[in-house]
Amino acid sequence: MPSYNFDHLHQVTPDPEKAAQFYVNIFGAKVLNSHKMEDGRVLIAMELGGAPVSLISPTTQDQEAPSTPKYYGLHHFGVKTDDIDTAFSELKAKGVTFIQDISEPMPGVRMTFLLGPDGVPIELLQRS
Repeated sequence: MPSYNFDHLHQVTPDPEKAAQFYVNIFGAKVLNSHKMEDGRVLIAMELGGAPVSLISPTTQDQEAPSTPKYYGLHHFGVKTDDIDTAFSELKAKGVTFIQDISEPMPGVRMTFLLGPDGVPIELLQRS
């Protein structure tokens, strides 16, 4: 059976800079990097108590319904594994619903998303 470990939190927020400042001021988080993505959204990578936290501004589609909880707050959380292919097969056999096939969005990272309790997306990933 593959091993599983917590990997990161990813939060969608209308003002990533303001949210980052809150985490820095209140909890002593450390900003690791910040950059503007191709689609214009801001992505801030932080570390909070040793745990990676990503803050990102919403997409245009997200902004159309800002009062809907789905669009702000916790976007997903990541769980890493040492064998994503086996994990994918085992979890699918257990009835888990995957909302994305396995992809490799960047070198050294293979990932997929599955649907967790209450509709919370969970990113399953393997880093090499």
